[in-house]
Amino acid sequence: MAKLTKAQREWRPGMPKKRRSTKVMFASTVLLLEAFVVFFATLAVFGLKRGEFPPAVILGIGIALSVVMVLACAVLSKPWGVGLGWILQIVLILTGIIEPMMFLVGALFGLAWWHGIRTGIRIDSEATKREREQADWNASHGDSPEAS
Repeated sequence: MAKLTKAQREWRPGMPKKRRSTKVMFASTVLLLEAFVVFFATLAVFGLKRGEFPPAVILGIGIALSVVMVLACAVLSKPWGVGLGWILQIVLILTGIIEPMMFLVGALFGLAWWHGIRTGIRIDSEATKREREQADWNASHGDSPEAS
């Protein structure tokens, strides 16, 4: 049998499900898409600029950046996670030094990152407000649906 996670071991019937952060989901989506783009851009640079840079350097840096973007998704819920994401956005834009088209790609992903973070924060605050209002209503009207 599979090993249960801490959340699964502590779960009891009737416990409300903890809400996932929309900001983290949006940010993770952007970072994962960027990781794919960086990987394919690495292959393009490998094919186009093999004579200018050693192939091991091109592949090493490109694949490492892709892996860091994927791993950054795991720390987005930490206080410094979004800051790491911003740093990765700047690094992505700076890859335009090697391949000029990446300036445009990096800027567009930077806008997507900014929009995802901004919209995610707004949605999370609205959801928190809604949950608080629902809890207040349940407290004043009783928890059972038959009470109304």
